[in-house]
Amino acid sequence: MAQAARFGEVITAMVTPFNKDGSLNLGTTRRLARHLVEHGSDGIVVCGTTGESPTLSHEEKLALFETVVDEVGSGASVIAGTGTYNTAESIELTKQAGERGVDACLVVTPYYSKPPQNGLLAHFRAVADASSVPIMVYDIPGRTSKRIERPTMVELAKHEKIVADKEAVGDASETAKLRAELDAAGCHDFEIYSGDDPLLMPHLAAGATGIVSVCSHLVGPQIKQIVSAFNDGKVDEAKRIYLELLPLMQTIMGLTSSPIPVKAAVNMIGIDVGEPRLPLVPVTPDESATIAAALERAGLL
Repeated sequence: MAQAARFGEVITAMVTPFNKDGSLNLGTTRRLARHLVEHGSDGIVVCGTTGESPTLSHEEKLALFETVVDEVGSGASVIAGTGTYNTAESIELTKQAGERGVDACLVVTPYYSKPPQNGLLAHFRAVADASSVPIMVYDIPGRTSKRIERPTMVELAKHEKIVADKEAVGDASETAKLRAELDAAGCHDFEIYSGDDPLLMPHLAAGATGIVSVCSHLVGPQIKQIVSAFNDGKVDEAKRIYLELLPLMQTIMGLTSSPIPVKAAVNMIGIDVGEPRLPLVPVTPDESATIAAALERAGLL
């Protein structure tokens, strides 16, 4: 049996609900956070990629952190997305998130500027040095255009505040190599979380402890069953559920830019989270029909 995950086996990267005028909908934020925790989520990432963090102001992010901590913080891990392409801004937001009671901060690789590996080390260490809470780094080169190379991640894992990696490299063999190199360096307690729903089973086999999921908005209990069964050694059961969910996962994560599909899907199942903010756009009629069909096949509509 795998060791207990520090932040839980299933963490949902929560969408940010907006009103029709594009402003934050904090009432629905509360409802959605509560729904997620009651449907399989051990934790919630607030203001991550799925939460459209680049379109949120500093003040909006703080309001979201406060709201989710107040609603579910006593019963679930709350992880604040505080990473930006500006180290000073990331430090300040991380400090303020800690003051608002979050359990950890998710810090993405600085995007657009594409720092070299020694720049990545300096960035993450600077944020961690200033943080009062643990840090989960977020490696997603498809969005940032910069990979955190394995030797860099191992060095980061030696920092007392840097405790986990949300792994969205898109290659489970790389995850396995990273797990092996971390263990060889004595970083056994450093956790890897899958950051890619369709790769959940391969990531678990490669050494991931759990998942930061998007599809758990829709099928949280089933994703929880997959991770728990796998970690309990019930691999056949985990595989069966995973294969049942895979078509839905591939639709939600692959149809168009995330989080456009999952926002549409959450609206369809009865939680009005509004439309994305520009530069993201609502689903097209054809995309909406594809999502609805996937939800129907999964028994959600």
